Amino acid sequence: MLEPVFLDRDGVINENVPAYVRSVDAWIPIPGSLEAAASLSTAGHPVIVVTNQSGIGRGLVEASVVEEINALMSERIRALGGRLSGVYCCPHRPDEGCSCRKPATGLVDASRRELGLPPGGWLVGDAVSDMELGRRTGLTTILVMTGRGAVQSRLCGPESEPDFRAGDLAEAARLILGARRTACGRTR
Repeated sequence: MLEPVFLDRDGVINENVPAYVRSVDAWIPIPGSLEAAASLSTAGHPVIVVTNQSGIGRGLVEASVVEEINALMSERIRALGGRLSGVYCCPHRPDEGCSCRKPATGLVDASRRELGLPPGGWLVGDAVSDMELGRRTGLTTILVMTGRGAVQSRLCGPESEPDFRAGDLAEAARLILGARRTACGRTR
């Protein structure tokens, strides 16, 4: 099994909406993102989405709607020949102090345990919290400039400095796949 690739959802796979993606109709994939996720999967990487969805905890969106959106995302990637190994979602508000809201490690820990994933891997996100999660869980991090990435890039500190930056998920996928080809069986 190749190293897993963890992807944030909003701002990486789909357009980030300030007031939350509240319906399937409001879910708009970033051009090239679904193809990029599919390419990682078809190359043999387990692809896992880890996403904070505090709109659920705030009462702004129903959990069933988030599940519908995630199912549509999975379906669209499957139609391109890829597969998501899992979608892990934190529904809690930031003030709840849960163990799954990024940058806490609960989503990555749960996916590793439930899917039997090897240590290491990659995390692609558009926020400081994604980069912090990657550092805490031993993942190589890529900050994309889509979503909040361009603004968040200026906020990165020692605990959140990404290993790499990429314009979007398509560029990040090329970087990951290129690292695999050039590292003689190692991705780092």
